[in-house]
Amino acid sequence: MKNWTRAFALLAAAALGACTTVNTTAPGAVGIAREQSFLVSAEAVQSAAGQSYAKTLTDGRAKGVVNNKPVMLARVQAVSRRLIAQVGAFRPDAPSWNWEINVMDTPEINAWCMAGGKIMVYSGLIDKLQPSDAELAALLGHEIAHALREHTREAVSRSVGQQLVLTGLAAATGASQSTVQIANAVAQVTYSLPHGREQETEADRMGLELMARAGYEPRAAVTFFQKLARASPSKGPSWLSTHPQSEARAADLQAYIARVEPLYKASAKP
Repeated sequence: MKNWTRAFALLAAAALGACTTVNTTAPGAVGIAREQSFLVSAEAVQSAAGQSYAKTLTDGRAKGVVNNKPVMLARVQAVSRRLIAQVGAFRPDAPSWNWEINVMDTPEINAWCMAGGKIMVYSGLIDKLQPSDAELAALLGHEIAHALREHTREAVSRSVGQQLVLTGLAAATGASQSTVQIANAVAQVTYSLPHGREQETEADRMGLELMARAGYEPRAAVTFFQKLARASPSKGPSWLSTHPQSEARAADLQAYIARVEPLYKASAKP
């Protein structure tokens, strides 16, 4: 027991020593000021995200399901680019990210933005929900906000921390050590693991500000999430499996509209 305790203490100390605590974004009008802790670098996560995204595109193109709806693609790209033009309000490096915007032809109701600005929208979301441009901006703003706040990096860091503990325990007991696969962790977070309530709230609020700055009516965020929740009352769409809905969430968005309304009114209309 003494050896186990000492190994755990040394491991914990090493992990804490390697941990970086920062605030990845400016607070904006919505006032996001939570400090974040990371055990992996932004470069490592962005590189892994780029690889995972490239594989998704390669696999999708082999099946003929990537960007085969040109009108839908043009619309998604146009809305995305208006939002991307506003990301500098939260972090000055983000406008120079290698942004990519694609559409996957699949009946699923889903969308995501990987670290570093890798956006994918599933055609089922648009076909089934029929969002207005402003409602589409609410969705995309939310996903872009996850990337700006590096929520995937947070989740991967938690996974690394857990692996450090497991590896330390394995070493202490003589078992074989495991290797953390950041690329797999990034993909898992993107496709299947839900973000925490704190991260979801940040993405809601930051996405609301992004759409307002881009000239999209912020009230559309509330109607979009209401429409999403109604899509399948008995069994929520896949997007809801990683983005939980609630009346409290809609109420929070409604409360923050007042903060971003002046930005919307001041924005240049196309």
